[in-house]
Amino acid sequence: MSWLQLKTLVRPEQASTLEDWLLEAGACAITLTDAEDNPVFEPIRGTTPLWQATCITGLYDGQEDAHAMQTQLLQRWQQEFPEEPAPVLHLEILEEKDWIREWMDSFTPLQMGERLWVVPSWHQPPQPQAVNLMLDPGLAFGTGTHPTTALCLAWLDAQPLEGRSLLDFGCGSGILGIAGLLLGAQQAWGVDIDPQALQASAQNAERNGLAKDAFPVYYPDTCPPLQVDVLVANILAGPLIDLAPTLAEKVKAGGHLALSGILSHQAEEVAAAYRPWFALEAFQEKDGWIRITGQRLPQP
Repeated sequence: MSWLQLKTLVRPEQASTLEDWLLEAGACAITLTDAEDNPVFEPIRGTTPLWQATCITGLYDGQEDAHAMQTQLLQRWQQEFPEEPAPVLHLEILEEKDWIREWMDSFTPLQMGERLWVVPSWHQPPQPQAVNLMLDPGLAFGTGTHPTTALCLAWLDAQPLEGRSLLDFGCGSGILGIAGLLLGAQQAWGVDIDPQALQASAQNAERNGLAKDAFPVYYPDTCPPLQVDVLVANILAGPLIDLAPTLAEKVKAGGHLALSGILSHQAEEVAAAYRPWFALEAFQEKDGWIRITGQRLPQP
């Protein structure tokens, strides 16, 4: 089956109206992207910013009358925005692809640090004697390909984790908690607000031969009280700042912390939120993303 794609450029204040029209015309999906490659990574809370040159794309099942739809959209535009020039509508036929297969082909084994490999579950480990984490992320974040995850995995690979406890806060696919266990941690827990993340974490733990009680996963409000030797949190700068007192309480005196999901211009603000509890180390950067690590100060 082929698909029909309609694409055009609009200003941000026009995007919502055109989005409604495309949906009314039968769009299966709508995508808004930046036409000038100026990404919005973490917007100000309570806002949904759009780019000055917003590219809006509607995807149709290929059975629509493209010419009639194009004419209708232009007529509605002239009625709604009589003083504005009509946008140029680009129509394209997309042939059916096996998108899952294409994604699987692009996700290959990755080495993280000295000992650890992240291996998609449909691949054979390239180094069978290494610490191989078999991963199927499903719909949850965390494959090792994103710089924030890679920063955390490299840090875990370098830690003496034998016999230690670990909390993966914002566990996503479970990749960090499972990596900690495979690298020697005695016990790990995962916390996430997304039910798909909790499901993916549990499935990936089983895939790696871990007992269910080695890596239990929880929603934040159901997680039992914990104090761990190591805490990793790969989320976003805003939540990390808000959660600083909560996360600090979960780390034992002398324990270690790794935070990621932080853009370079956000690093100092996040660090300031954790300095009352942690002696922080030099920031580590990868492709504009920052990892903050530190050791919990003695508790009064």
